[in-house]
Amino acid sequence: MEKDGPLGGKFYFKKLPNGVLDKTRVTCTICEAEFRYHRSNSSLGYHLRAKHPAESQDYRGLKTEEVSEKLTSALVVWIAKSCRPASMVEDDGLKEVLRAASGDMCYNPPSTETIVSRLRAVYEDQRAQRHTTLLGAMNVALTGDHWTSVDSDNYCAVTAHFIDNDWALQSFALAVSKTEERHYADHFLSVANEWKIGDKLTTLGTDSAWLYGNMVDVASLLPFEHMPCTAHILHSAITVALNDSGFERVLAKCREIVGHFEDSPANAQELNAQQAAHGHDTEALVQDAQTRWNSTLEMIKQIQRNKSVLTSILAQQNSTVTMLTEQELDRLQKLEELLEPCRYVTELLGGERYVSCSMVLPALRHLFWVMEPLDDDPVYVVTFKMVFTTDLAQRRASSNLTWLKIATALDPRFKDLKCLPKDERREVWTLVHDLLMAETQAQQPSVQIKEEPSPKKSKMSIFLLGSSDSDTEEEEDSIGRCLDRYKAEPKAGAGECPLQWWSKREGAHARLASIARKYLSTPATTVPCESLFSLSGDVTENKRASLSSEEVNRIVCLSNWLSGETPNRSVITVIVRITSIGDG
Repeated sequence: MEKDGPLGGKFYFKKLPNGVLDKTRVTCTICEAEFRYHRSNSSLGYHLRAKHPAESQDYRGLKTEEVSEKLTSALVVWIAKSCRPASMVEDDGLKEVLRAASGDMCYNPPSTETIVSRLRAVYEDQRAQRHTTLLGAMNVALTGDHWTSVDSDNYCAVTAHFIDNDWALQSFALAVSKTEERHYADHFLSVANEWKIGDKLTTLGTDSAWLYGNMVDVASLLPFEHMPCTAHILHSAITVALNDSGFERVLAKCREIVGHFEDSPANAQELNAQQAAHGHDTEALVQDAQTRWNSTLEMIKQIQRNKSVLTSILAQQNSTVTMLTEQELDRLQKLEELLEPCRYVTELLGGERYVSCSMVLPALRHLFWVMEPLDDDPVYVVTFKMVFTTDLAQRRASSNLTWLKIATALDPRFKDLKCLPKDERREVWTLVHDLLMAETQAQQPSVQIKEEPSPKKSKMSIFLLGSSDSDTEEEEDSIGRCLDRYKAEPKAGAGECPLQWWSKREGAHARLASIARKYLSTPATTVPCESLFSLSGDVTENKRASLSSEEVNRIVCLSNWLSGETPNRSVITVIVRITSIGDG
């Protein structure tokens, strides 16, 4: 018999007549009890603890301590990433699941107090890591958004965005704090000072709807520039166009149909049954909402996908709610074609793991291009296009155009500036030239002038009087050559990362690189900040409302820090579409 078996020899495998070990059954060395063996020690450990507790102490103590620590760490990460309440470790069902998973039927989850203590320790460790990273950043952009809990407490979230020394775009939460609406400016400065980045701030991105109204007053108090959220600008232009064109009636009918199935469990059940019978994926119809971007487009697509099913059900029910006519479905199809370009531009600009600020003007140029009226467009389509482009042009003009233009010029994919009229391109390069000049002058050491007796003028001094003007001319020439070298570089491909491009060529364009790092780090939207308030949906929002403000800050920030989204590869397809537009 072979005594070198599972659990340190507490069990052994018997040999078959042919001398081969039978690895399908094991025998207890203490009581000779036999067990089926499937490479799991759970039942064997249970046998030792139940029948031979004295023999199992060493094994059980080591195994229980190791497993317990792993489970506690895993619970802490899960609770933090999913924004779960720490008290859920007291749930009996969770305890049974953990016991079954660990194979230790005596396992007890850690207490709520232990989880809370661990969460605080993980939070402080993660915060320290990010604080160290921020200290090494040259420039930092912020985004801000607000959220109201079910208890009517106002919270303000702040996220930081910067490009590190390795040309990687960093983005993470700084704070989610209870505040008063009239004190937003003070709050942003307080968060910046707390993280010791007050002297590094460049821009503050906000939803224009809640901050733009008093932005003149707020901006005078803040030492950085305002960047209105481009996604909100697009959404507002769409809303205006929908209200002023001929789509109101067909959209109202869509909402009536969705409400018919959304408000009745019996109708919803019948819809799912008919979807399955027709070979469709079962899905619940969802009403569009003013605060949810692209929700009108999604409602339209659902109606289109399920039109045969909806037609059948509504006809059988003899309901007062009627299906759309063919003419109305055609109008709905036209609206889908109008809204689809807006959807992918919104999603493109809403990313936080890739450069987005430099894509705003090319993306808007793309929308102006696809919204040009065609000869065969119906009147209501022409009306939508005209209202949309007029409103969007006005909102574009009131955004931070200077910052957007510079960012576009410093993105090697768009440095030809074809998204701008030709007469504006020279002005952009003048802006970049002035930034380079200011950067050069800022780096020059200041000269301390000490009064001394005037020496006798030498004959050579007369030739040195014009040296100051000469130095300025040399700087101008040097900056001109710097810009010419950059503009002469081949344009980067649509799928190429601009940060990787700069990483490879930083040495060749050292003076421009620091400016590019500053301007390309600003996000185009406030989506990174708004996502903090939708980490776990409406249910979690209600749970957050019962927490203290400190706990809200800790759990939401920690969830953001531990989650770490990856770049969306599909944006390359959209960039290809945008860069395929001809000269503007």
